[in-house]
Amino acid sequence: MDGWGCRRLQGDRAGRVGSCFSSSAEAGASSRCRVAPEWTVDRAVMNPVPKRAMLKRLRCDSTASVPQFTNSPTMIVMVGLPARGKTYISKKLTRYLNWIGVPTKVFNVGQYRREAVQTYKSFEFFSPDNEEAMKIRKACALAALKDVSTYFTYEQGQVAVFDATNTTRDRREVILGFAQENGYKVFFVESLCDDPEIIAENIKQVKLSSPDYVGRDKDEVVADFLKRIECYKVSYVPLDDDKDSNLSYIKIFNVGSRYLVNRVQDHIQSRIVYYLMNIHVTQRTIYLCRHGESELNLLGRIGGDSGLSPRGNKFATALGKYIRSQSIPDLKVWTSHMKRTIQTAEGLDVPYEQWKALNEIDAGVCEDMTYEEIQDNYPEEFALRDQDKYRYRYPKGESYEDLVQRLEPVIMELERQENVLVICHQAVMRCLLAYFLDKSAGCKVESVFLNIEAVNTHRERPMGIPQQHIRINSFLMDREQQVRLENPSVLVHVKDVSCPH
Repeated sequence: MDGWGCRRLQGDRAGRVGSCFSSSAEAGASSRCRVAPEWTVDRAVMNPVPKRAMLKRLRCDSTASVPQFTNSPTMIVMVGLPARGKTYISKKLTRYLNWIGVPTKVFNVGQYRREAVQTYKSFEFFSPDNEEAMKIRKACALAALKDVSTYFTYEQGQVAVFDATNTTRDRREVILGFAQENGYKVFFVESLCDDPEIIAENIKQVKLSSPDYVGRDKDEVVADFLKRIECYKVSYVPLDDDKDSNLSYIKIFNVGSRYLVNRVQDHIQSRIVYYLMNIHVTQRTIYLCRHGESELNLLGRIGGDSGLSPRGNKFATALGKYIRSQSIPDLKVWTSHMKRTIQTAEGLDVPYEQWKALNEIDAGVCEDMTYEEIQDNYPEEFALRDQDKYRYRYPKGESYEDLVQRLEPVIMELERQENVLVICHQAVMRCLLAYFLDKSAGCKVESVFLNIEAVNTHRERPMGIPQQHIRINSFLMDREQQVRLENPSVLVHVKDVSCPH
């Protein structure tokens, strides 16, 4: 298979890529790690056979290719030199697809390599002349492919993101062969960047905190990583508009300054392209805020379109003072079309934009009712809602699943924007938090309890940097009518990055 095969892989991940890896591979020395000298392709990896009759997807026992159906699983294959944002894109894309209900998982080959080789010494591990390291890297990649097949076959996944450099044509051909053997679709995502400032900022923001460089000097890390990039450049062959015209792919130039899309095959791939063309990597802050207390909140009634209570108006005033104290540049404020969010925004004394998509979940015939009244008048509906809150749809109303679909344009626009304050409603905020907290469709987002008075801040951090979560509750006036914050507690505060990794 063009020099990219491997011995039969068994056991756990480390065992699959060799029972022991000597440190000689790091230095390019002659001693051997315990990986079989012959590199033959494991047919079980290239063509896995399901063991459970309940599986719906077709597999073949022979070496022939599996037919590719309209709903065949999709492999998203990342392509590009190090420090081009592949892992950043992989994680964001996975988060989005899971949120809209498409089961997706990332397979990061770098993590397989770190588990196989416990210590990283220098860029020489990635030298094309380091034969021992090349074997380890190939074995790790094939182990990841085997896990992809397991994910599709036994975990009912729909999309797998194969996060690696995949810089050579030979390696991409093997991935294509693997996909063809199993009836998978392949969509390549290539990130190209020749802007030295973007690359340097990426290394600074992300690679300095990489597990490969724990405890290393900053200047030493930068120098080593730049040499690692040079190792990959020797054999890097980008996707070619002519030679690869039959492939499905998107090429992203300089973190989104230009795009090239080729042969989009289906709905999933079109959604992927749409999403990737909307995200950006500018450092920004997103504030998610529930409206102040409303008159119907006081009565314990759901839905409706009442205005703020006196306490809600105090919150709106206090929120305005808090936001002004933050001196947020070019802040945009979004509300729903409902009075309680609009009145909350008016306390800011800044222009705001109304989104109908941000309206509270439609409770249908249950609008303006208390939960006790719903239980008395619609006992069957009340019980059904408890059984599956995510998919339950109020009679003549909406479900959380419907709400997620309604909010997708909001998510897309949030990805395009910089600093935004979103003043919305409880169900809407749960769905938005599910996206930013990387929760898949159907997760118990209702378990995120939100007080009437709450401001949640979301910033994204690079992978490997601990997340700091903050929730600021209860903006209230004290006796001197000064803003004070009650009960600060932990929820969301994740710093964004200037350049992805």
